[in-house]
Amino acid sequence: MNADDIVANQTFEEIEIGDSASVTRTLTRDDAALVDALSGGADPTHASPLGLPTARSLWGGALTSAVFGTKLPGPGTICVNQSLQFHRPIGIGETLTTTVTVRAKVPASKSIIFDCESVDANRTSVISGKAEVIAPTEKFVGRLGSAPHIRLFRHEKYEMLIARCQGLTPLVAAVAHPCDDASLSAAIEAAQAGIIVPRLIGPAARIRAVAERLEIDLAAYEINDAPHSHAAAEKAVEAVRAGMADLVMKGSLHTDELLSAVVHKETGLRTKRRVSHCFIMDVPSYPNPLIITDAAINIYPSLEDKADIIRNAIDLAATFGLVHPRIAILSAVETINPKIQTTLDAAALCKMADRGQIRGGILDGPLALDNAISKTAADIKGIVSPIDGQADILVVPDLEAGNMVYKNLSFLADADGAGIVLGARVPIILTSRADQLRTRLASCAVASLYAHAQRASLSTAAE
Repeated sequence: MNADDIVANQTFEEIEIGDSASVTRTLTRDDAALVDALSGGADPTHASPLGLPTARSLWGGALTSAVFGTKLPGPGTICVNQSLQFHRPIGIGETLTTTVTVRAKVPASKSIIFDCESVDANRTSVISGKAEVIAPTEKFVGRLGSAPHIRLFRHEKYEMLIARCQGLTPLVAAVAHPCDDASLSAAIEAAQAGIIVPRLIGPAARIRAVAERLEIDLAAYEINDAPHSHAAAEKAVEAVRAGMADLVMKGSLHTDELLSAVVHKETGLRTKRRVSHCFIMDVPSYPNPLIITDAAINIYPSLEDKADIIRNAIDLAATFGLVHPRIAILSAVETINPKIQTTLDAAALCKMADRGQIRGGILDGPLALDNAISKTAADIKGIVSPIDGQADILVVPDLEAGNMVYKNLSFLADADGAGIVLGARVPIILTSRADQLRTRLASCAVASLYAHAQRASLSTAAE
């Protein structure tokens, strides 16, 4: 046991009027996020108009308790009352020194009254007040248990994507069959955020009934009546072909039903590209948005299919500002093995990129998942790769593998996955009933950014 680890308390009899103790702490982003979460996140601006303590101020108040619990009186102290005044909000990175000073002792209750003050680096008072505690009656000298490790998850990447839509003209989205709570609310929430202008297509009576149940006013939104989901999918595609919509958004119908209308040879939205799906993952522990493709449409893609899947993902990454995204072509191993077809496909795709058949990205493979997303894993295995454990795009071998990667990240790494289908004339927004609000908005934001980027590209080419 190191001397620095030893903590000793002071009993009621040992404490004298005028005794004091202090702690100095710096407010980190993790501290603020944790206190915000515990307080319900009710004050995101941290500037209460009513003069009440904000979440970050509450962190400052907690420092007083930290002095009581670890220094004076120390372990065994029971806090009875605190009356603190918060003179101003506390900023991220700000350092406070909190001091408690004994003002009075009450022998009958073994309680002690303290003056409390927290000052900033300029010695200006930020928090001041009084507190009453019951001092320990038994002596303690020893080491306190280590604090629990708390891991905080943030989803700032989606917030950045949504923020990038600010200032862009909202695009018209043909929403196919929004006849349940999740799909209708997703469309309306994206509209209220200024990302899309929804054109609601489906049984009008059912759509209005859902809106009434959710207390949503549909007066500002156009409703195109369609008798059933199949007809709604066809009408959504027709709206794009007629120039009345810029995007397609999935409602409460099966994905296959919507895509059947999208890829119809005569009346659909096909292009020369293979249609593919991308999950744009916001993984809190990963520095950048991570694209997984294809985990939803192409079951066992051929080499030619994979080339188009990669091309679609490269175009999508460009909307995030990734000019040359790092693309890891996944398999179970990092070496080419004639018995594992996915390793041969990976090698062929890399050679296609070398010859200019796939442009705009940095490809490498085959790579196992750990070597694609962990520089440490790649270094341990001695893998020299331009991906360097920092992939922006993961190209999965098949739908089953992609689904497993996506769900592992979702349920074990607290990741969110916004969904979009590419390769058609316009992007198709896919949302799930289980999606949180930020994921729904992110799916719409990604589609909007992609569509705007495609328009800009066509305009530049025309010039």
